[in-house]
Amino acid sequence: MNSYFSSDKPQEIGLPSVAYFAEELNLSANYFGDLIKKETGKSAKEYIQDKTIDVAKTKTFDSDKTVNEIAYELGFKYRQHFTRLFKQKVGCTPNEYRFQN
Repeated sequence: MNSYFSSDKPQEIGLPSVAYFAEELNLSANYFGDLIKKETGKSAKEYIQDKTIDVAKTKTFDSDKTVNEIAYELGFKYRQHFTRLFKQKVGCTPNEYRFQN
């Protein structure tokens, strides 16, 4: 997943999916999901979302980038979707997080 976010794939492909990562590992989506659940206790989708938000948190500290730019870099089509997911996972918006930390 780290290599996915450090490449141009999010802008080209969009948000990463369970199916995408399963295919990259030559696994079925169900088996990949089972492995993630066993290792982390989270669903594969939740794990991927958490990883996406972790990367977003790091990017919010780059003050040269707007929330729109960060959302696009992570593969979101709409800033509002990014902001909603960020707030759901972190408890505040990306801008609030940026100024709190």
